[in-house]
Amino acid sequence: MWAQMQSYLDSWFHYTGVSADLIVIGIALAIGFGAVWLLAHWPPLFKQHWLWAVAVFSAFFTLLAVVFIQVPLRWWIGEGITSYWDNQTIYDWLLLVGLPQLIISGLVQEGAKMVPMVAWWWRAGKTITPRMGLAIGALAGAGFGIFEAASAHNQLFELGWTWSLVGSQGLTALAGFWERFWIVGFHISVSALVGYGLAKGKGWQFYLIAAALHTLVNFVALPYAKGQLNVNQVEICVAVVAFVVTAVLMWLRWQETRPGPETPPAPDEPAAAGTE
Repeated sequence: MWAQMQSYLDSWFHYTGVSADLIVIGIALAIGFGAVWLLAHWPPLFKQHWLWAVAVFSAFFTLLAVVFIQVPLRWWIGEGITSYWDNQTIYDWLLLVGLPQLIISGLVQEGAKMVPMVAWWWRAGKTITPRMGLAIGALAGAGFGIFEAASAHNQLFELGWTWSLVGSQGLTALAGFWERFWIVGFHISVSALVGYGLAKGKGWQFYLIAAALHTLVNFVALPYAKGQLNVNQVEICVAVVAFVVTAVLMWLRWQETRPGPETPPAPDEPAAAGTE
C-alpha cells in the first residue's frame, strides 16, 4: 500500500523523458482550461485576493487527501474484493464491484475541496452570500482541477503523445485533452454547488450531492473497461454532466442576483465585513 501511495504521489511531479517546454505547455493548457470555466462563474479574484489562497490550498490539500485517505481506502477495498472473488467474477460484476471505490473517490475529493470553503465561511462569521459561496466553491474546484489537469497532460506527454498522432488518429488523439477540459469544468461546477449550499446553510447536503455527481462521472470508466462504451461516448457523458451542472449554477446565480419586483438590486458583498 505504501508503495502505491508513493507511486501515485510521484506521478504528479515526475515525468520521465518529458522536456521542460512540454511540461510548461501541459501546465499552461490546464490553466487555460480553468480560466475558461471560471469566466462562467466570474469570481471576484481581483477584489478578494484571498480567493487565490483558496485555490492553492485546495490543490495541495486535496492531493494529500487522495494520497493518504483515498488511495489506502481503495487499496483495502480492492484487497477485500480480490480475496473473495476471482478475476472473472470481478470482471462480470465490475459495474457493481467497482462502485465502492468510486464512492470513496467522490467523498474524499469533494470533502477535501470543501475544507477551504468551510474555513472561509468560518472566518466570515458563518455567514456568506450565495454569490460568495459560488465564488469560493469555484476557486476551490479550480485549484485541484487545474493541478490534476496539468499532471494528466504531462503524463500524456510521458506516454509519447505528439502532434503527429493527430495526423494519424484524427481528433481521437486529442481525447485526453478534451476530457481534461470537461473534468476541470466539472471540478469547478460541483465545488461551486457545494459553496452555494454552504451559504444556504445546507453544506453537508450539497456535499453529498457533489460526491454523488463525482461518483456518476467516474462510473462511466467501468462500462468503458468492459468495452460497453468507447472513448467518444465516455467524453460525451463527462461533458454532459459538467455542462448541466454549470448551467444549473448559472441559473442559481441569476436567481440570487436579479432584483425582486419591489426589491432593489443587492450590492456586492462588502470586503470589510469581516472578512471576505
